[in-house]
Amino acid sequence: MNFSQHSVDDSQGNVDAGRKGMVNHSGTVPLSRGQIDLWKRSGYVVIREVFTASEVAALSVDAWRLTREQHLIDRNNLRCRFRETFDGSESLWETFDPVIDLSPDCARFSGDPRLMGILHGLYGEPACLFKDKLIFKQPGTKGYELHQDWISWPGFPRSFLTVLIPIDPSTAENGCTEVFPGYHRQGPLTPQDGQYHQLPDTAVEESRCVPLELQPGDIAVFDGFTPHRSSSNRSQSWRRQLYLSYNAESDGGHQRETHYVEFHDYLQCRGAGPDRSALYFR
Repeated sequence: MNFSQHSVDDSQGNVDAGRKGMVNHSGTVPLSRGQIDLWKRSGYVVIREVFTASEVAALSVDAWRLTREQHLIDRNNLRCRFRETFDGSESLWETFDPVIDLSPDCARFSGDPRLMGILHGLYGEPACLFKDKLIFKQPGTKGYELHQDWISWPGFPRSFLTVLIPIDPSTAENGCTEVFPGYHRQGPLTPQDGQYHQLPDTAVEESRCVPLELQPGDIAVFDGFTPHRSSSNRSQSWRRQLYLSYNAESDGGHQRETHYVEFHDYLQCRGAGPDRSALYFR
């Protein structure tokens, strides 16, 4: 395993640091104090070659299987999200959220000892799975505007972070996630009113943007307060990526089930109107 981390130093700009990593006897991945300190300053970390090619290949097969579950892919299914193409010509199915109950391989990745060891190193304590989704990002799909993931719902964990696990290469061309290091230390940058807010472009310095270009087997982790965005998929291929979000055990413990009850209530309220009664979860 190859650990590569980036941070923003307020006086020197981008700083890269890395070391060759080894899996210890318990199957977890030790992190150096330097890496943990950099994570605290930057709000994100990239770790190379965490998973093997065969493991990601199996995940890929299972992800393609999910695309054939046509009885689930429905605009009224709260599990699904659709996204416009960048030219506005159509709206494409993009996401299963949640996904681990549909995919045994996604479930295995969410609790993999190597991943849990990395998160333990970042938190200094065990991590609890909070949310899981698989974004398929078909060719032409529009990206996401600048935002922070943390939302001011009662009890929403401030320790929230997200792990990106690419199934396909994640590149600038196909709309990889772009992060802005260091801003997580400022906490929420939008009103704390329980609503999703896009961040204005002026909230960050464009020169600090870091594209998370990843190969299958790599992972990236970013803080819930780290501003991030993605561009449209302008390639000819799907860009499938597993998003696993966690909280520190001391910050609410296991809350995934509660989160999805609240999340579905939020989606139903947001979809209030004549078609609200048609919404369901399957």
